[in-house]
Amino acid sequence: MINHRLAAAAAALSLALTPLAAHADLAVGTMAPDFTTQGALAGKPLPVSLKTLLAKGPVVLYFYPKAFTPGCTLEAHAFAEATADFAKAGASVVGMSNDTIDALEKFSTLECRDKFTVASASPAVIKAYDVPLVANGTDTGLANRTSYVITPDGKIVFAHTDMDWHSHVDQTLAVVQKLSHAH
Repeated sequence: MINHRLAAAAAALSLALTPLAAHADLAVGTMAPDFTTQGALAGKPLPVSLKTLLAKGPVVLYFYPKAFTPGCTLEAHAFAEATADFAKAGASVVGMSNDTIDALEKFSTLECRDKFTVASASPAVIKAYDVPLVANGTDTGLANRTSYVITPDGKIVFAHTDMDWHSHVDQTLAVVQKLSHAH
């Protein structure tokens, strides 16, 4: 009986420790897929269009799995704290997940601190950006934690996938600051 319990516990632990698939297959130089969706800023709903955002300058488009989860909350706080630095480099920040608009409205205020837009990523957008979160070989329907920097001409100049949220802000900010200095 004990051996069966140990075996079951070991199997469960093995599944829990199975890494999530992490990849960002949209290569640097690829044109970013255009989209129009609903989003929220400072608790207010608004339309979000990549084309409109790119008309203002580079866009940091970051995908995250789920609003109000620990890693996604900490990542939102970090992007909120760096918003002025992104703006100084001429870049907009948009976070995307498959959350409902109601959840995004709350998240935009409580966790994004009214600093940047979050938007709804449909299954088609998640697929177009090749960011499905896959666990144990199964698509979870969520977005993987992936950050892209997109230039005003629509080209991806940076792609980074890592479920650890810590490096996303620093790496994307460094890229947009280089872009800013180049112009």
